[in-house]
Amino acid sequence: MPQATFTFPAGFLWGAATSSHQVEGNNRNNDWWAWEEQPGRIIHAHRSGLACDWWGGRWREDFDRARETGQNAHRLSVEWSRIQPAPDRWDEDALERYRAMLRGLYERGMTPMVTLHHFANPLWVAERGGWENDETPVLFAAFVQKTVEALQEYCTMWITINEPNVYTFMSYVSGLFPPGKTDLRAGMKVYANLLKGHVLAYRIIHNLQREARVGVAHASRPIIPAGPLTWLDSIPANITNSFFNEAFPKALMTGKLQVLNFSAHVPEAIGTQDFFGVNYYTQELVKFDLTRASDAFGRRFYPKDAELSTTGFIAHQPEGFFKVLKWAKGFGLPVIVTENGVEDADDHLRPRYLVEHLHQVWRAVNFNWPIKGYFHWSLVDNFEWERGWTQRFGLWGLDVDTQQRIRRPSVDLYAAICKQNGISSEMVEKYAPGSLLKLFPPA
Repeated sequence: MPQATFTFPAGFLWGAATSSHQVEGNNRNNDWWAWEEQPGRIIHAHRSGLACDWWGGRWREDFDRARETGQNAHRLSVEWSRIQPAPDRWDEDALERYRAMLRGLYERGMTPMVTLHHFANPLWVAERGGWENDETPVLFAAFVQKTVEALQEYCTMWITINEPNVYTFMSYVSGLFPPGKTDLRAGMKVYANLLKGHVLAYRIIHNLQREARVGVAHASRPIIPAGPLTWLDSIPANITNSFFNEAFPKALMTGKLQVLNFSAHVPEAIGTQDFFGVNYYTQELVKFDLTRASDAFGRRFYPKDAELSTTGFIAHQPEGFFKVLKWAKGFGLPVIVTENGVEDADDHLRPRYLVEHLHQVWRAVNFNWPIKGYFHWSLVDNFEWERGWTQRFGLWGLDVDTQQRIRRPSVDLYAAICKQNGISSEMVEKYAPGSLLKLFPPA
């Protein structure tokens, strides 16, 4: 068997990603905590509760684990509802806690990336109509101003909005996120206001910090016609890809948010990205189905032979990752993988998922595409929104009752990759032997 290593460029960012509501715990002043209290909203009536107890200080030991296992960066988010608990009040103690987290990363030699909006809104913002309210982008901008002023000493890399497409779809089309609406017209207004909020945040950050790098974490989930020669299957594929994958990033190039017959002109959005954040988990096939009008007349599914994650939520399709990286490269910006991972409580699939997806990143880098970093979702098991605790994405497992961290084998695999800045045949043979011949075929 050939001995070889796929080496990444010097200075490549290796980290994991987390978000505030999912790891902090007892975040009682946002729309998600209120949503969790409503019957039927979260699978098995799960609650975020203490989450990973980061607000209680356990971020320190998790950062230690990340650093000790070779990670040189971490992506986290800050909670608007903690920093601005009421429209006329700022919580300086909350800001100091976030400063302590970022200082903790700095002291460990890790580069922070801070997300300013990751799905959750303060209750007082939700009560005013959330992102349907045209005032919300301005309210968000004030929060960004206050937050970046406080944290800029320790951070120069910012995500304004996490997955605006997912937030819009889940909150206003499928109704699975708060406020639970199924109103496409309202969703389009929200999409436009998220775009406006991003623009205002981008300008504010650069006014405060000239050296800042600012981007959006774009979720990309390619939808592929099940029958390439069947033009009907391309109808739901084109509609879904337009709404979900293309609309927001194109608006940042053209200043026009366009989905079907809806359009919003935001010319000031042009050029408001310094890097392109990519969140990729899987891709899907779609077949035309006249009975599914609410799903763009499409029935989405995975190939019959696809290897699925624990709950069937994700199919292991690394080839889709390469296509997404090629698509992202087309926007002419440096690319950072801001999320990629798989839910796998037993850690059976994750090692292969990890090395085969990172091999696609290496392929892209080997074509001199400007891929600058990779953030694995997630560092430790966390509360997965409407899916509660049923999905375990962490490199480290979590016993929710005791807060014990559980070292999965993937911890050591990812540590080997981070420390070597590459993927070697030896580490694949040790941790993911099922991928060895695929990644290192014999001559």
